[in-house]
Amino acid sequence: MINTKKIIIAGTLIISGFTYAQKEELKALKKIYAKDEIKGADLAEYKALVSKVEPLATEEGDKVYATFYKAMLPVLELNALDKNTPAIQAQMIVAKNLSPTSISNFEKGLNATLDYEKKTGKKIQTDDILETITSYKPELVNIAVKLGNDKKYKESSEILYSIYKLDKKDADKLYYAANYALNAEDPDKALQYYQELKSINYTGEGTTYLAINKATGKDETFTNKADRDKLVLLGTHSNPKEEKNPSVKGEIYKNIAALLVQKGQNEEAKAALIEAKKENPKDTAIILAQADLLYKLKDMEGYKKSIGEALAINPNDADLIFNLGIVSAASNQFADAEKYYAKVIELKPDYVNAYINLADLKLKPDAKIVEEMNKLGNSEKDLKRYNVIKLERQNLFNSALPLLEKAHELDKTNETIKQNLKSVYSFLELTDKVKALKNE
Repeated sequence: MINTKKIIIAGTLIISGFTYAQKEELKALKKIYAKDEIKGADLAEYKALVSKVEPLATEEGDKVYATFYKAMLPVLELNALDKNTPAIQAQMIVAKNLSPTSISNFEKGLNATLDYEKKTGKKIQTDDILETITSYKPELVNIAVKLGNDKKYKESSEILYSIYKLDKKDADKLYYAANYALNAEDPDKALQYYQELKSINYTGEGTTYLAINKATGKDETFTNKADRDKLVLLGTHSNPKEEKNPSVKGEIYKNIAALLVQKGQNEEAKAALIEAKKENPKDTAIILAQADLLYKLKDMEGYKKSIGEALAINPNDADLIFNLGIVSAASNQFADAEKYYAKVIELKPDYVNAYINLADLKLKPDAKIVEEMNKLGNSEKDLKRYNVIKLERQNLFNSALPLLEKAHELDKTNETIKQNLKSVYSFLELTDKVKALKNE
């Protein structure tokens, strides 16, 4: 008969042995980690212990600290670099330890430890973690900015999100992470980040502090007034100024709606904007986001209603009125469209697109006139009709001419305006003007 009791006891001894070894390895890791400098043999032993202890950890606390010590490895490797490290080797170490994946693991390990120590009430590594975040955050931001400048939007977005997770007071990083995810054409991540911004009621409003760096002669941005003023007093910077950052809440809701529409979730998109509008009924940015959605869904009446609501709040907004002109034209309400474009020009005489669109409206009947002219024969009746509609056509081109000339005056580089103006000049037989336009 098999003695199961002895087998169970033996199994317990094996597990106890593993647990004991695991505890000793964690103690050894903690001892190395506590040193002021970790290089050479210490770093090699630290790496070996991390690899050994992580798969063995079974208890919650042991798992947390095994993950923590692994998460801190990139920091230790970077700190171990010295001036004698060959350049190529140094670049490889930096690239490995500051990749989006490494930074994400770093964030997860540190946050898991902070959460665990908050739960247990024992702040063993909390102060060290907070200090590490403060020290390394500027470097992480620089990496994200460089990636963004290099158009590596996905990688930049991932790092910015990790930075936000490390310091949730800095919600600006979540906003930039969302924008870069959008640029990277990663709709799932972009939607996730924008919805997080919505859930924390992020507006982006605030003040940007600037001063000219005397060494570069360029404006430099500061996160707070005190830092900026300190450098102005030291004499390294001059011309301090402040700029107010407008709310981006409407943009966030608009992007959420657009992403939901992209995923085919039209009703969810509508619901998101209705909810936003209830909270901020006078926010024209949100009303315009709703209008933009309705336009995409080809609900022209709903679009016009939303634009009308925005106009009731801000009746002299040239952009709003211009959009009303666009939707009126799309709905074949040409008289209304003409009225709106004329109003835009009255409010803002340098609004180039209003001149272009109004000229296009003036010329809209031309296609039908040409079609009718081509169908006419050589009978006396047809010739009389031809002369009548030819005069109508000439009047159309004369009405569009000053609008296109003004648009060209405002934007000399716009090739579309040039081509349209050239066509009008040619029809009206203004050969000198055609030649002058060609020679510009």
